[in-house]
Order: sequence, then structure tokens, then C-alpha cells
Amino acid sequence: MRRHKEPTLLPPAGPRPGGPRAPRGPAGRLPGAVAVAAAAALALAGCSSGSSSSSTVAATGSPTAGTQAAATPGPSNGATQLQEAYQTVIANVLPSVVQITTGDSLGSGIVYDDKGDIVTNAHVIGTAKTFTVTLANSTTTLDAGLVASYPDSDLAVIRLSNPPSGLRPASFGDSSKVQLGQITLAMGSPLGLSSSVTQGIVSATGRTVSEPQGPGSPGATIGNMVQTSAAINPGNSGGALVNLDSKVIGINTLAATEPQTNGSAAPGIGFAIPASTITNIADQLIKQGKVTNSGRAALGITARTSFNQQFQPAGAVIVAVTPGGAAASAGLQAGDVITKIGDTQVDSLNALTTALASLTPGSKVTVTYTRDGGTRTADVTLGELETAQSPSP
Repeated sequence: MRRHKEPTLLPPAGPRPGGPRAPRGPAGRLPGAVAVAAAAALALAGCSSGSSSSSTVAATGSPTAGTQAAATPGPSNGATQLQEAYQTVIANVLPSVVQITTGDSLGSGIVYDDKGDIVTNAHVIGTAKTFTVTLANSTTTLDAGLVASYPDSDLAVIRLSNPPSGLRPASFGDSSKVQLGQITLAMGSPLGLSSSVTQGIVSATGRTVSEPQGPGSPGATIGNMVQTSAAINPGNSGGALVNLDSKVIGINTLAATEPQTNGSAAPGIGFAIPASTITNIADQLIKQGKVTNSGRAALGITARTSFNQQFQPAGAVIVAVTPGGAAASAGLQAGDVITKIGDTQVDSLNALTTALASLTPGSKVTVTYTRDGGTRTADVTLGELETAQSPSP
């Protein structure tokens, strides 16, 4: 997803290969499930604490021999309070973040309720139906089975077969209150290192991101994502992005990659599905086993990319119109080539899907299209995507 040649997105930070614990193989979806080559060994650079000076310092600040050394000042009150805030959040939320193993892949998940339901990314579980779950700070593995998956929003719910007592469901925050600059902590199992925490800020909100397609990656286009500078690596997919109120504000899902560096991760650019989307979809999957109220806008059409005479993408051509759907009600028909949604140019099916992902059902938008060589417009009241299959615009 970058650009500059815009950075592309790493596979979802989802599954991480499940081999020997440290260097893991396939990466969990950070953007789509990507296989990540792990280093032969992990070099850990510790943060060394400053040692006391052998000379003493007087009130003026100059060294004074023979004077009892003044106590080395500790962190300022503000720094101490921030550190304590971090530690409190970690103590409150980390027990709710689990590691999920699927075959030879590994990702993360969040305990959703005390019945043993765990929410994660759809790309973390792929097509598997059974899983192994490890709770935070535990080496005991627990069996789990699939409740339901909704690839359109890259979300899924699995359930522990025998939930242990004392499960710690996470508390989800209000997505509308997420603001630029808020401190965030990303929790999960990056590179197979369970119960890991990284820190950053909310660096943007309202991002619409398309995941790359690949093994275990549905290539979903997701709107209203939270962008964070907290490090997200393969294996973090499905983990928690948390604020300093100990509220989950998103599920770590994607990391951007830089094409100019052979697709390596772009530091400090990760994306999380917002809490409002998580709770909306998870509640439906748990109660109904499917999604009937996606909260995603749709035109009610089947379409494909249209190409011009130079074989360049030039729009999204309508292949079929759903009777009674938004497009049909506005007079659109098969053969029309959509070139713009509102002020957003549409030169492909992916561009159309991305434009719709940033809109909401019931909103009105002007659709520009061509028919019989002429350009026309239609005012469309968008419908809602109600399918558990791959999305159609």
C-alpha cells in the first residue's frame, strides 16, 4: 500500500510459521499471509542503564572530590507516570491476547468473551477448522474450533473446546474516539515471540487498505482502518492494538512494504481493523454463524475491470445488476462502465471496491459511467453488502 511507487502491503501480519519458536517461517498476515524468512538467530540488543559516575557532583554541577555523591536522579515524574501507565495497560490487556497455531502457521487472537470465543483475522486461520491456542504467559496448549469466518472484512471467530476458568476477555473501545497522536501498544506473537508488546502512536485514521492476495489471504479491501507506528510483524496479525485506557481499538492486520527495498517492511506503518468493525462482525458470527449486516456499502452489481484499446485499465464494467439493488434502482445496467464514484476516479474493479469501502450503506453518491460511447451520471443510494463470500461491489 505504499506509494512512492507507493509502498505495497506486506502480507497480513497474520500467521507465522510454527516451527522452532524464535525464527518462524511464514509470516502471519500483516497484510496477507506472507512467508517470512527468519534469521538463523535473533540478536537482542539490550538497553543498557547508565552506570554511576565515579566522581561526585556539587550543586553547581562541577565535579567535587571528597564530597558524598549526590543521589542519581531518577526519571522525571512525567516519565515515571507514563511508564506506569504502560505497565498497567500491559497487565490489564496482555492476558487477553493469545497465540494461534494453524498447521505450520502462527498468528494471534484476542479473547472476546468468557465462553472461550476468540476473534482474529480471517487470514490467520485460512481454511483450517481446528487450531491450537496458547494463552499469554502459558506453555499449555488448548484446542479450538472454527465458529465462522468473514473474509470480506478479514475477521474470524474461533472457540476454545474446553475454556479454562479465569479467561480474561478484552474490553473494546469506541472507534469514533480514536485520535491522531494517541499512544498505542501492539500486542501479539510477532515472529513467534509470544506475548510481545511494541509501542507507537495513532499516525492516521480512516485509511482504506487493500490486502494482497495470497495463500490464506483473501485480498480484502477494508475501510476506516487505524494506521499506527507501533511495530507490526508477521505473527502479529489478529493481535490487539490498545490505547492507554486498556481498550482494544483495533486488530493488528497489515504492515506496509517498500517496493524500492525488495518488499521489505516499511518501518512504522501498520494497519489495524477498527474496534467498531470487530464487535459488529464478531457478534454476528457468534450469534448467527454468518454476517447479514456487514456495515459495508454496495452497488448491487457484479463487475470486472474494463480495458481500453491500448489494453490499459479504464474502469469497472458491470456484468450483472442485482434486481432491486442500488444500481438497478438508479438505472444502471449490464455493459455500463463505471469511471468515477463521487470525485474518486475508478479505473479498475479494485479501484471501485476501494472507493465503496470508504462509504457507508444508505449514503448517496454520484456514479459516473459510460454507455454507448457517451458519458452519463446517476445518483445512487448505496445498499449494503450482505454476504459471507468474496465481496462484489
